[in-house]
Amino acid sequence: MLTVHGDNRSGNCLKVKWMLNRLGIDYQWIDADVTTGVTRTPEFLAKNPAGQVPLLILEDGRTLAQSNAILLWIAEGSQFVPTDPFDRAKMFEWLFWEQYSHEPYVAVVRFQRAIAGKPAAEIEPRLIERGYAALDRLEAGLTDRDWLVGDGPTIADLALVAYTRVAPEGDFQLERYPAIVDWIGRVEDAFGIG
Repeated sequence: MLTVHGDNRSGNCLKVKWMLNRLGIDYQWIDADVTTGVTRTPEFLAKNPAGQVPLLILEDGRTLAQSNAILLWIAEGSQFVPTDPFDRAKMFEWLFWEQYSHEPYVAVVRFQRAIAGKPAAEIEPRLIERGYAALDRLEAGLTDRDWLVGDGPTIADLALVAYTRVAPEGDFQLERYPAIVDWIGRVEDAFGIG
């Protein structure tokens, strides 16, 4: 059986859980509250020297870190990974963009506000500005499209919905983004996210 170390408040961890659930794959979930230092213990660092979750442990003991790499491994061969080379590359484009231009802003502001409890006045304005820039880019990518790539949901949609759907917890105003709001509902339905 697969084992996943993850924090249920983390979109990066939840997207792994959602994909496993959607594909009906059995796994054991080990809760890892990142605010307690559990991912910095010698035992955890022996499994993942980066000290991050999610962490997937395969049946044979091999480990895989980084949420989008884990999604790719889990979903390989499913309908959520395009077989067309160009569509597959576009999916990768969105996955790389998510970790470089979306998550570092939208997720970080959400964490600081909703989990760390920082007041809005203490949030670095550049983080908010870049978060809105990411949401602008996502809205543009979804205008006149149901999905980010091709004619159905891919792991790019799942990866990006994880923090976008909770962006209001970081005070981002999603009502400014009608294509995103509609897309969130479609992705939640497609992956059984409640």
